[in-house]
Amino acid sequence: MNSELKKRFMTGTLLILIILIMFISKTLYLYVILITFVLSFIEFTNMSSKIFKNKNSSIFLLNILFLFYLILFLIITFLGINDIHFKIILYIILLVCIASDIGGITFWKIFKGPKLTTISPNKTISGSFGSFFFSILVSIFLLDLFLEINLSISVFFGFVISLSAQIGDLFFSYLKRKSSIKNTGNILPGHGGVLDRIDGILLGIPVGLIFVFLLLF
Repeated sequence: MNSELKKRFMTGTLLILIILIMFISKTLYLYVILITFVLSFIEFTNMSSKIFKNKNSSIFLLNILFLFYLILFLIITFLGINDIHFKIILYIILLVCIASDIGGITFWKIFKGPKLTTISPNKTISGSFGSFFFSILVSIFLLDLFLEINLSISVFFGFVISLSAQIGDLFFSYLKRKSSIKNTGNILPGHGGVLDRIDGILLGIPVGLIFVFLLLF
């Protein structure tokens, strides 16, 4: 298996375990999430300082916006921590995000093809298609298994989550390109920083939760 694909599988497995922790211990889950977000914020501030250099007001504004987003993300996540249905939905969204990531890498390695954008040299049209394909397959399977959602909604759900995850990935790729860095950090040996592993998920999960909320209410 390709080393990059191995990284994606390892990251996906770790994220799945983190969510499983939520089912076992709310306290432990809280600590894991807080540590993850603190590390993410530190990496982001380091990146923003390289982008704007001596423009302190711009650095401060960008950092505040990201911090606000992280806090909002935390609030959304913990609002339903005592609800088993919320946990299942969160777990499904996470798995669809992971499927998008793995699908993109798999199709990129197999089919190569033209670049999707100049923002990231490893993003190809075939990789984007693979992300959608894997996400939709996983979405159809999980939504039918746990929530008995019909096919058309499941397909649209997988598409929306994958699109969100890809946008999140491209957004952070753009910031890394602007700051002239390859990875947001090096805390994870061989994987880079925390943000490198959760960039797509940071957008995919909130969008997925909003989708489910609109669907149910």
